[in-house]
Amino acid sequence: MESNGEMKMKEASIPLSVQDHEEEEEEEFRDDLAKNRGQWGAKLDFMLSMLGYCVGLGNVWRFPYLCYRNGGGAFLIPYILFLTFAGIPLFMMEMSFGQYGSLGPLTIWRACPIFKGIGYGMVVVSGLVCIYYNVIIAWTLHFLFSSFTSALPWASCDNPWNTENCTLAANHSALEENVTRISPTQEYWNNRVLGISAGIEETGTVQWELALCLLGAWVVVFFCLFKGIKSSGKVVYFTATFPYMMLIVLFLRGVTLEGAGKGLVYYLTPDFSRLADSQVWYDAASQIFYSLGIAFGGTQVMASYNKFNNNTHRDSVFIALSNCCTSVFAGVVVFSILGHMAHKLDMDVKDVVANGPGLVFVAYPEALTLLPVAPLWSVLFFFMIFTVGLDTQFVMLETCITGICDEFPHIMQKYKTWVLLVVSVAMYLLGLTCVTNAGMYWLNLMDWYSAGFSLMVLAFFMCVAISWVYGFQRFCKNVQEMIGYQPNYYFKICWAVISPMVLLFIVVFSMVVHVPAYYGDYQYPGWAICIGWFMALLSIIMVPLFAVLAILKAKGSFMERLRYACESSDDWGPALVSTSSAESSQSEPEKKVPLQDTEGTGNSYISTI
Repeated sequence: MESNGEMKMKEASIPLSVQDHEEEEEEEFRDDLAKNRGQWGAKLDFMLSMLGYCVGLGNVWRFPYLCYRNGGGAFLIPYILFLTFAGIPLFMMEMSFGQYGSLGPLTIWRACPIFKGIGYGMVVVSGLVCIYYNVIIAWTLHFLFSSFTSALPWASCDNPWNTENCTLAANHSALEENVTRISPTQEYWNNRVLGISAGIEETGTVQWELALCLLGAWVVVFFCLFKGIKSSGKVVYFTATFPYMMLIVLFLRGVTLEGAGKGLVYYLTPDFSRLADSQVWYDAASQIFYSLGIAFGGTQVMASYNKFNNNTHRDSVFIALSNCCTSVFAGVVVFSILGHMAHKLDMDVKDVVANGPGLVFVAYPEALTLLPVAPLWSVLFFFMIFTVGLDTQFVMLETCITGICDEFPHIMQKYKTWVLLVVSVAMYLLGLTCVTNAGMYWLNLMDWYSAGFSLMVLAFFMCVAISWVYGFQRFCKNVQEMIGYQPNYYFKICWAVISPMVLLFIVVFSMVVHVPAYYGDYQYPGWAICIGWFMALLSIIMVPLFAVLAILKAKGSFMERLRYACESSDDWGPALVSTSSAESSQSEPEKKVPLQDTEGTGNSYISTI
């Protein structure tokens, strides 16, 4: 191995003009590649796209049903703790990492090749969620089309799908005490929309109406994305703002309903005994990751299209807090309606509807029947839910496509549209399992396993990779290059110690006290639980798999291979080199000088300011 003196002599022997010429060609090549890749047309495009990505169905669909499942107010305590010590810090870490490298979730691990499996795991998670997430959008289309009537079909008990237990009035004196009372919205959801069977083993047939709605959802997603990030960036000007108007309208109506206070008390009053239940803590952690999109890869992808000196510190805090406040606000809307339903049916709030992903497709339609000109409000509301879902679906699918195209750049130039088409068709076909009579059981199983435990495992490895292998101080300097100052001590302490410890605790704790998936009173059979764990492990297994491949690819002894696999690639750094240098007036960009690593830092570049 050459000494530092020999290396310097060799560098000195190379004419300076040749070195400058080679550096200029390298910078031009990287700049051209990054510019062809695309960038946000305006700052507002990025902010609204990120807000639309984070403020999605996870807020108006998933958060309320998890609160409902975990005792209401008790759920908010671990939710806020995980937001503070894991959600916000890791959200900023992922956004800053993506913006600095300007690469997708696969190629960005040039920074630390041994952890490239994290990127593949993120793509797998996003792909699995894309499959069933569009099914939820298909449900909203079904309700949307059904709203174009003079009277909402779920507002009465006089329909072919209703049973003798369907109950409208609050006066139940004519009913026997042992009769199960079911609201018309619940029966419309179970019997008309889902045609739900007794269990996952009773597949039944494909619900052709839902299959067509699912096809329509995929067609819309494809045409909104086939022109790239700039086309989807313009769509969100409407899709990211309209939901707030509808939520405010439903809030004003919901809190004025008779019995609404009963639901709000259930929502906001913590039952501290529930904090002893491990499932409450696990669900709170998984919801933070699901809602903020941590470890999905989407945050990296969206940030990778930013300008180099965008302030990720400001953006990450604003978006994370806006997202979680929206979740809490949506919970107020849902539980005020559940309180009214409980009052009408003379039941406890916790017994009004079956907990699960379909909760909001019972609670929200119930509220819509109580508004004047109900069909009009129903059309507007479900159109809002449709747009909310699209924002998140755009980003998750873009994560998969960007990962493929950044890994194989020649595809980006010629075949990106075809890649998008093939992926969309494949996911549509896989999603047909969720529109059968057993579709709700399949969707609940996928939601339970594909985007919970695996997200926290991937986030733990990401935190360890960036803070402890890539280099904590090095990453802080990278952030300083972009925004002009280093992150404060809150972020530094969380990145280095608190966040990885919290994640490790949740991962281990959730394995020890694991609760198998269930839907209402239905318990899944063993073979279904095995499929669920396969989906969870499919993304996690990518981490050790690609770590082994990275070590085998290197040469030398095991320790030399390991060290080489942990070093950044020669082409790692800001994609738009010249742009970052010209536009960043806040700090001088880091100059990367190729020197031999004599201090055991594990980096192929020694950073000098």
